[in-house]
Amino acid sequence: MTRLRRPAACLALLACALAAGCVRVNVHDRPDTPSPMPETAPLRVATYNVSLYDEDSGGLVRRLELGNAQARRIAAVLQKVRPDIVLLNEFDHDADGRAADLFQRDYLERPQPGGGDALHYPYRYLAPVNTGVQSGLDLDNSGSIGGAGRERGNDAWGYGLHPGQYGMLLLSKHPIDAAHARTFQLLKWSAMPGARRPVDPATGQPFHSDEVWRQLRLSSKSHWDVPVDTPLGTVHVLASHPTPPTFDGPENRNGLRNHDEIRLWREYLSPDDKPWLCDDAGACGGLAEGERFVILGDLNNDPVDGAGEHAAIIELLEHPRVLRHATPRSEGAVLAAAADGGENAAHRGSHAHDTGRFGPRVGNLRLDYALPSVGFSLRGSGVFWPKPGDPDAELTAASDHHLVWVDLAP
Repeated sequence: MTRLRRPAACLALLACALAAGCVRVNVHDRPDTPSPMPETAPLRVATYNVSLYDEDSGGLVRRLELGNAQARRIAAVLQKVRPDIVLLNEFDHDADGRAADLFQRDYLERPQPGGGDALHYPYRYLAPVNTGVQSGLDLDNSGSIGGAGRERGNDAWGYGLHPGQYGMLLLSKHPIDAAHARTFQLLKWSAMPGARRPVDPATGQPFHSDEVWRQLRLSSKSHWDVPVDTPLGTVHVLASHPTPPTFDGPENRNGLRNHDEIRLWREYLSPDDKPWLCDDAGACGGLAEGERFVILGDLNNDPVDGAGEHAAIIELLEHPRVLRHATPRSEGAVLAAAADGGENAAHRGSHAHDTGRFGPRVGNLRLDYALPSVGFSLRGSGVFWPKPGDPDAELTAASDHHLVWVDLAP
């Protein structure tokens, strides 16, 4: 009998089996059930008031050119946390973006002591802000316009000693759709229905004349809606930095402005027709239903403690389009409040949620927010506030605020 070689024998057996209809063949070893699709990595989004400002125009650029220890610590924090998208508050704006260039090239993209690997953000968004832009009006009712120091800052559209001071910078690993970004730098405060116009309690009359009130801008810096194309789809970054509700008088003009700056986001997310809510390009209305977003920024308002109209932030936290989620927290904040004492002992809010450290006279507060919309699930969150003795603790000396992050999934 002729003996078949092994390959030929295999082919013969396969042919017989196929003819008999009794063999199921898997082409290319394809499994009977499809393999699960790889899970999309969470999107880490953060906000960080970095205190990288200078009292002189161009001062931040000069400091970054010379080498700056504060900027190195800020970069190290970002290298540790490694957010995919991050808003930096109090980063001085210059028209050429020179400060942003230097910070990215010489600090973020170089490993820093105590940090991690170099961090590259190929996309960024920056735009003019109201701080330091002189109004030509007596906004603080001092009897003079402009001047020097605080008097000059008080008569700017947003407090600042030079245009761009305390600006904002958005960095992203994913493409930014700058062509469809919206800014609300020029929106008038008086345009908002029911605006909280400051009143002099001694006279019962408006603090600002009608002429001044009609010209006042709502945003102390600016309000931005910046769409970012992420693996989770388009995410609208709603960025702002409302004025602190302090540094005023019994008329509470900054407290009321802070309230309405925060209220602007509530209005932007609500479905009613809003012909008054017009961006700097003239387009009116809020964010369409179904669009997903993250509200980022130092909002200068704690839900319970400190100065300010707390109802403003509470109503934003409870907005139906804002995701209900666990508040970012840290153990370091709890220990810091105990160590600082003073006003902290009288605070009613959880110190685990604090994001800023302001000394015993004011106490520590939750001022910085990363608020995702419904349509996301939260995979994690935190405040970068290491405990005393942790090697990372010295990095946080760079700012009186701490980075807040959230990890988002579909």
